[in-house]
Formats: sequence, structure tokens, C-alpha cells
Amino acid sequence: MWLSQTTETFKHMKLLTTAFTASLAICLFHVPTVFAADPANGRVLARQCSVCHGKNGLANDPEVPNLAGQSAFYLEKSLKDYRSRAREDRRMTILAANLKDEDIKDLAAWYASLQVEVTIPE
Repeated sequence: MWLSQTTETFKHMKLLTTAFTASLAICLFHVPTVFAADPANGRVLARQCSVCHGKNGLANDPEVPNLAGQSAFYLEKSLKDYRSRAREDRRMTILAANLKDEDIKDLAAWYASLQVEVTIPE
């Protein structure tokens, strides 16, 4: 009985180690996408976005989200979802349709690089 419990414990440890290694590998594969991006090019591309999202990623229209300081991962996924029509908006679906993956990464890197200060009300 002791041997079967030890074998089961070993199997669980092996399974946990495999899951941890797989999770770590997934995280490592996502890191280079952020570093491979060109925020300077994203800044140039963002000129067309500034009409709705504001010059510095802070929108004036309450129906339009602020992009400054958002996660690059979130922005990249959102733009790809608009491009594939998994997510729809009357303006964004049209604008994202012609964006290349590199453009999306650059835009996401630019907006993610903008610092936003939060003031908590008293």
C-alpha cells in the first residue's frame, strides 16, 4: 500500500511539473512579441487613431475608450478581434481590417508605453 501511494504521489508531482513547464513556456513565447514591436512606428500609425482616441490615447468622447496605458496584450488581442470580426464596432472593424500583424504590435506597444496617472478621490 505504501508503494502505491508513493507511486501516485510521484505521478501527481510529475503532472504538476509538466503543467508548470508548459505554462512557463507559453509565457516565454509571449514576451518576445512585446519586445519585437516598434513603439515609434506605433506612434506614427496612431495618428489615425487620435481622431477618436485622442492625441495621447485619452479620448474626449465618453463612448470611446482611452488607450493610453492599456496592456499591450489586451490592445493586440482587441485589434486582432476587430480585424477578424470576432469583435465588432462600426468604426473599428473597418479601420482594423487592413492592419498587418506588425502594425497591430506596434500600435499596442505605443499605447502600452504611455504612462497614465491615477488620482483617487478623497
